[in-house]
Amino acid sequence: MRILSLFYIIFIATLLAFIAFLYISIEEFEKKIIKNIQNVILTNTSYFADNIISTIKKEVGNKNLYEALKNNPQLRSKLESKIQMVVTTSFRYIYMLYRDKNGRYRYLLDGSLSDKGFFDSKLDVNVKEWDKVYVTKKTNVFFQSGIDNLWITTLKPYIVNDEIQGVLAIDFSTQLLDNFSKILNPIKEMFLYIFLAIIFLFSIVLYQIVIHLKTKKEIIIDPLTRTYNRIFLRDKIEKLDVYDYDLAMLDLDHFKKINDTFGHKAGDLILENFAMLVKRNLRDKDFIIRFGGEEFLILLYKGKNKNINSKKILERIKKAVEEYDFIYEGKTLKITVSIGLVKDLYKYANIKEAIKIADKRLYDAKYSGRNIIIDYDISYDALPKNNQIDIEKVKLAIDNNRVICHFQPIVNLDTKKVIKYEALVRIIDENGNLIYPNSFLDSIEGTNIYRDMTKKLLEIVLNKIRTKNVSISINLNLSDLIDNSIYKILYDELSQNKIYAKFLTIELLEYEKALNKQLLSKRIDEIKSFGVKIALDDFGSGYSNFSIFEVFPIDIIKIDGSLIKNIDVSNTSYGIVEAIVKLAINLKMDIIGEFIHNEVVFSRLKELKLKYGQGYYLGKPLETI
Repeated sequence: MRILSLFYIIFIATLLAFIAFLYISIEEFEKKIIKNIQNVILTNTSYFADNIISTIKKEVGNKNLYEALKNNPQLRSKLESKIQMVVTTSFRYIYMLYRDKNGRYRYLLDGSLSDKGFFDSKLDVNVKEWDKVYVTKKTNVFFQSGIDNLWITTLKPYIVNDEIQGVLAIDFSTQLLDNFSKILNPIKEMFLYIFLAIIFLFSIVLYQIVIHLKTKKEIIIDPLTRTYNRIFLRDKIEKLDVYDYDLAMLDLDHFKKINDTFGHKAGDLILENFAMLVKRNLRDKDFIIRFGGEEFLILLYKGKNKNINSKKILERIKKAVEEYDFIYEGKTLKITVSIGLVKDLYKYANIKEAIKIADKRLYDAKYSGRNIIIDYDISYDALPKNNQIDIEKVKLAIDNNRVICHFQPIVNLDTKKVIKYEALVRIIDENGNLIYPNSFLDSIEGTNIYRDMTKKLLEIVLNKIRTKNVSISINLNLSDLIDNSIYKILYDELSQNKIYAKFLTIELLEYEKALNKQLLSKRIDEIKSFGVKIALDDFGSGYSNFSIFEVFPIDIIKIDGSLIKNIDVSNTSYGIVEAIVKLAINLKMDIIGEFIHNEVVFSRLKELKLKYGQGYYLGKPLETI
């Protein structure tokens, strides 16, 4: 197919070039003929003009031409008769004009056989071209396209004592060029139609070849690693029998450091070599797919053979990568890989659900120290809830820049002035619909996509701070600060935007799991060193742990909306909010009430000396600030 396609292209291209050459040759031939005819015409015209000017000067001498002709009608008649002797069907109009003091052109002599002008009568001419003769005192030739039977006009000055006393005009018209063109035009049209037909044929062949090559190579193959890509995953994988495969997700450890240290060329080289190593250790019926930057999916074929141990194959890949020397510009780089493995795909709704689990296990492998394989079972409760959108759709929204933030104002309750905004993340689906976080955060929690979403959120918020010069708060979990990848994203963004960090508030959600409090405290201190404020979000919900204020340097308490929204009807809610307000005052912390949805709630919070609040009564979240 490839050789035949190349033959067609060469043959048609050669034929196309030959026809184009013939067409251009005819064009050049026509131009050369026209040029030669023009030269002959101009030579003859110049000869006639010189003879006519000489004849007039013999009769008039050095007298003023206008006065001589005005006072001697017989002289005018005699000269016009001599001019008429030159008039032919081609030199049909021969006449002499002068320019009066008002710049109008008037007849001196007219030897034309038809449309004859009378002495001193005005004639409308192309003033611009006639005036050139008076300026240069030289012959001027111009073409009058679009005027019937007139093709070339030659204007020759009548000069006596260095003064122009008149301008002789000779109009030449002929059908010779039209006849010549009529002969050549059919030939040119024939070659043009052949040329267009060949181009059309060439386009069809080329289109078929491009479609074929694109379908076979570019569409489903990643150009860098020569592995399958996400299009293959979307179009092919779901057609496979899930009973026949196990699924693994692989990610190169610390790959970002390589790109940052050695550049993207080094990263690309490592990805190429990594893909080569993996393919070398896979079997013919296994599939490797590049899922993201340095993320790969592997479908490990087992068929009906239950004795196939997919983890052993992955162990072989992990060891091969670990022992391989990646060489870049004479430097040896050692790489490791973390892997999440999912077996028994039939237990999941579809492969997309299994990918989500593999991504979660990959995350756990990295969290557990990297360079390991995690394949433990998880409960089905960890799968995305029915109202959660597909994890791949979230990834596509991030990749296609369809992540946005809406900003809800936080207001001083005494002045009702906005003091800052809370950023609330949203995504826009393929149909332009707005998707709220409760429909996608659960499905991506603990995955690399969640980290990508966090990075995108920080970029949006810091850019908004930069352009609007306003204070904005964002929501993170305490566990996010333990996650090395997320914390690095946060730390890097703050380091690069130190001047704007003081405008940022991080609202941390209470987290009941036992976390590394020493590490958390250290990282919160590091963040606060940039000028960032730390808020404790949704305080009062679940099991509030008051000891958190001893462990972590909190600046702001945000009272959970479930308490605030009932403060107008529940004395219990009112009492709890009152106690939290007193606590915040004693701890010298700012306090913000959420979910202020009507005038009564607003008034009761003011009674409790609550200083700040947010809610639909004070302002809805909007895309613009």
